[in-house]
Amino acid sequence: MTERFSAREAIALAGDDFRELPVPMREFKPDGPLSWQGYDDARRRALTRTGEDESVVCGTAVIGSTRAVLIAFEFGFLGGSLGARTGDRVEAAYTHARAHRLPVVSLVATGGSRMQEGMLALTQLQRVARQSALAREAGLPQIAVLRDPTTGGGWATLGAGADVTLALPGAQVGFAGSRVRPSDADPAAYTAEAQMTAGAVDAVVREEELRETLALWLTLLTAPAAEAEGEAEGEVEGEVGGEVESEAASGGEVEPVSPPAALGTPGLPATGWDAVRHARSPERPGAAAYLDAYFSRRAAIGGDRCGGSDDGMLCGFGSGPAGRTVAYAAQCGTATRPAGYRTAARLIRLAGRLGFPVLTLVDTPGAANDAQAERQGAGSAIADLFAAVATARTPVTTLVIGEGGSGGALALAAPGNTWATPDSYFSVIAPELAAAILKRPASEVRDTADQLRIRPQDLVELGVIRGIVEHAGR
Repeated sequence: MTERFSAREAIALAGDDFRELPVPMREFKPDGPLSWQGYDDARRRALTRTGEDESVVCGTAVIGSTRAVLIAFEFGFLGGSLGARTGDRVEAAYTHARAHRLPVVSLVATGGSRMQEGMLALTQLQRVARQSALAREAGLPQIAVLRDPTTGGGWATLGAGADVTLALPGAQVGFAGSRVRPSDADPAAYTAEAQMTAGAVDAVVREEELRETLALWLTLLTAPAAEAEGEAEGEVEGEVGGEVESEAASGGEVEPVSPPAALGTPGLPATGWDAVRHARSPERPGAAAYLDAYFSRRAAIGGDRCGGSDDGMLCGFGSGPAGRTVAYAAQCGTATRPAGYRTAARLIRLAGRLGFPVLTLVDTPGAANDAQAERQGAGSAIADLFAAVATARTPVTTLVIGEGGSGGALALAAPGNTWATPDSYFSVIAPELAAAILKRPASEVRDTADQLRIRPQDLVELGVIRGIVEHAGR
């Protein structure tokens, strides 16, 4: 089992200069709203044991160079359970975050809602969910760090509902706590590592790396705020339902990024089959090489939040040209799985909420079409990505760096702002498959490739792409 940190220890792991926020304190009748016998005594014992008078500690701290609102759970106080006073503090913390345009970092360790307060405790989840939604609407980043344990409503609101979800190694993570699961449940399924495999957690981070990881994420996700330093601290611009409106939501202009320079073969292909050979060459630079060349540093998100992940789709945020934060989604040359499409759609929508431009790199022979992919909803996942790109709130720039295989590649491409490298191709279908459908012999595959007009220069002439990017060496 992973080490359990108190709220104050977790805060010290994450940042410096912690300043606790004023504490709202509602009055309860003896033994709480349900008159639960012994509840007051249990709270007094928890206070003596932890030094805290509630299950959550809220304040601001500096993480790296970014001040953020911290919501830290104290598991030693009645299992970090959420009660009415917990909800009061979380709501006050989010209100402070919106008023001062600060990101929110939740250091979660909770067993769920507090039984001694009954349904009043359970309804705090609705309050927390609303506060998270208001922060999302305001364009404020939310990062969750899952400590041991993170279960119940705390996982289903602050944990799983965050923009970026990190976890400490070995932490127990799941909606069902250990005492309420089926007796035959596999405990390994309720770990941070299992949740990352299932696409519900972006990364498992060791405690000694937590501060650096949080600092990088906060630097990347708050970059637009640094460009608006002319506003007085705490000044609120725009309202949505009485709450702060984000730059993206208010229609603020976000400039598209330029595509990366080409890294592979500089010359254009003479034939369609040459274009296919160049794009399929194992020596051709792939997505990782392009991302490394384009970004000085980056942080990845992983998983579709629906039970899956795809190593063939790299998604995240990076510091691009001139230090500008750019979201990226990049195919790695493999058949893209449904989880990959859903992760890319999640990335594009998150970038839109936070006001970042998007760069997509196309390189896939097509969508995975095996039976498992069909059971995982390949069609709906591709449709969702098409919709995310079509309705993106910030501009999307696409570069085809290898194979552009049919709709499985087109789903990631920006209409009107797609470019190509000289060693790439884009086709309605692979030449081999086209020949097979047309009942042509294998000897006619090369001629079919020419007929499909899949070379980069063909795509420019057809108006499918804007242009062919120059080689980095020129």
